[in-house]
Amino acid sequence: MNESENTIPHLFRCPISLDLLEDPVTLCTGQTYDRSNIEKWFASGNLTCPVTMQKLHDPSIVPNHTLRHLIDQWLQFDPGNSEISSIESLASLKRNLESHEISFENKLQTLRKISLLSDEYCSFNKSCFLELDFLPLLLELAFGTQQVAKNDMNLVELALCCIRKLLPLGSLEPLNMIIKDGSKLSTFVLLFEKGTNLVKSSLCRVIESASSSPETQDLCSILGNSDKLVQEIVHAVNQNYEVSGDAIKAMSALCSMQSNRESLVRGGAVEGIMRYISSERRNLAPVAMRVIEKLVHLKSAKEALVNHPNSVQTLVNMVFRVSDQECSESAVEVLLIVCGEFGGAKEEAIENGVLTQLLLLLQSQCSKATKSKARMLLKLLRSEA
Repeated sequence: MNESENTIPHLFRCPISLDLLEDPVTLCTGQTYDRSNIEKWFASGNLTCPVTMQKLHDPSIVPNHTLRHLIDQWLQFDPGNSEISSIESLASLKRNLESHEISFENKLQTLRKISLLSDEYCSFNKSCFLELDFLPLLLELAFGTQQVAKNDMNLVELALCCIRKLLPLGSLEPLNMIIKDGSKLSTFVLLFEKGTNLVKSSLCRVIESASSSPETQDLCSILGNSDKLVQEIVHAVNQNYEVSGDAIKAMSALCSMQSNRESLVRGGAVEGIMRYISSERRNLAPVAMRVIEKLVHLKSAKEALVNHPNSVQTLVNMVFRVSDQECSESAVEVLLIVCGEFGGAKEEAIENGVLTQLLLLLQSQCSKATKSKARMLLKLLRSEA
């Protein structure tokens, strides 16, 4: 392809020479240049960024592999190819969202288009979203206002829908803007309280993502120590079937950090999970049981468990589950802990038939680890039965 005969996308031009970038490198200001041009700029004694004119506190340059890959992809296609136009189309959509003059309806329409494009899982489109840095803009749209007006909920819902699709594509560091501004954190909690089911599910996905990366551990910790947010998640587990699965996963994500566990107990996680497990709609019972297994090492969690009506009976009912060995192992582990410390729990477990359940479990095809724990619990119970 002859470059001079075709229009080079703006993103692919060096701001200094306006020619196609051959070896793109990025400065600490976030601006990208061709290596040869920026090195000449520095060699001339300039210690600023040519575009922003900011003084560079760090003059190092970093290869921009993502942009290099995009340019290589672009060079392989004709200018009329839809993949070539996609980056400019996305850039245009981003400019629409950034504009203060665009109408509310046009913003909604733009977000719908972005949502559709983010569903196309080709590597080219993924690279475009990464290079254009959509995530910070979408996060600003979702959490940028302290008061979420009713007529803005559609916009928030769409922005969060796009966010949850883009989270797996790259760095999660932009999520930290939620805790850098107190109003955004307040909005996050308010949205979980007042938002639609889709908004709540999307927020649960954000929590899951925050727990999965070292970049966002502080965010996960701060969210997990928000009593109001934890209470709303617990409420969703028990009162909102459409959101309960995502809420259980969010609770599990928060529980992955030791620093969050007291807050989860304080927010009613133990009672909430026990109600969930004893209900008919307990599709994520194994995940819920693993949360209890992590929490039960805390004194406050043990007390909440034994004081909650029917919790011991619920655990006994989970001991022998042919179709769910994960639940069986977790239930035996939790009973081993609470029955070892609370005589009342031991008596209640025996009254509810735990001995029979354990014997059935030992005769089943469960794992060696589960059988070992079952024998320990059986020995504990029989010692004073």
